[in-house]
Amino acid sequence: MSNLEQTLSIIKPDAVERNLVEEIKNIFKKNNLNIIESKKIKITKDEASEFYKVHQSKPFYNDLCSYLSSGPIVVMILEGNNAVISNRKLMGATNPKEAEENTIRKIYGLSIDKNSVHGSDSLENAKKEIAFFFKN
Repeated sequence: MSNLEQTLSIIKPDAVERNLVEEIKNIFKKNNLNIIESKKIKITKDEASEFYKVHQSKPFYNDLCSYLSSGPIVVMILEGNNAVISNRKLMGATNPKEAEENTIRKIYGLSIDKNSVHGSDSLENAKKEIAFFFKN
């Protein structure tokens, strides 16, 4: 039984800066996640603060917002069977040192902050995050 979902993926500034966009996109494609929409943008710190509002109370919130707004990012809508879980498995643990072999963060992540990618953590958040970047 198919469970077609959409999720948001962000290729973060560290990965864009290192020209990894196509390599990361290919990982999604090879793993049956279709890229429905994709755009390269630069967001302000205020926009990043709004996007990461769920983390407002956490100690890393300010750094996270500064980092996401520090350079161009690529935002994408991924679609596939169980897209939210599939994308999270592909990304690996937040800390690249703890990520499983062959995950995006293990291969490309530099640190817990500069971990190359963001992905929605639930279907509910995926809908909100997609709407945030792709206002139709």
